[in-house]
Amino acid sequence: MYSKILVAVDESDTSLHALKHAIELARKLSATLRMVHVLDMSWLPIGPEVAIDTAALSAARRGVGEGIIAAARDTARQAGFEAEAVLIETETPIQHVAEAIAREAARWGADLVVLGTHGRRGFQHLMLGSVAEQMVRRSSGPVLLIPSPKGPPST
Repeated sequence: MYSKILVAVDESDTSLHALKHAIELARKLSATLRMVHVLDMSWLPIGPEVAIDTAALSAARRGVGEGIIAAARDTARQAGFEAEAVLIETETPIQHVAEAIAREAARWGADLVVLGTHGRRGFQHLMLGSVAEQMVRRSSGPVLLIPSPKGPPST
């Protein structure tokens, strides 16, 4: 059914839960699994007039992202599964993380995208948004949302 599964990872428990589901699904379907983490560089100030070392901030952000990808790789290996892992960046100052995931899924030819959802509602959803919701809207293929192992947050 699915031969190429892409799973988006971050540092959250929800992401780890989704990763474990993606690993088991890939194993059962004998599918290739690609783990991605998106570096959201849109928050970096741009322009020489800003007295911030954006190169150092970018490097630090990449270091964190590489650590997240390494942890995902370790999780897959501990489960006895070899998976691809890539670090991608938002391409423009206004690109949404979900758009970067959808673009990578299309570029790689993913049959399925897996990601965790925190189940935020109300004010939290308004302020923090939802990568999962945006992913469902932007994806050209199926998206499997894995809820937080703790359940939805109270509102």
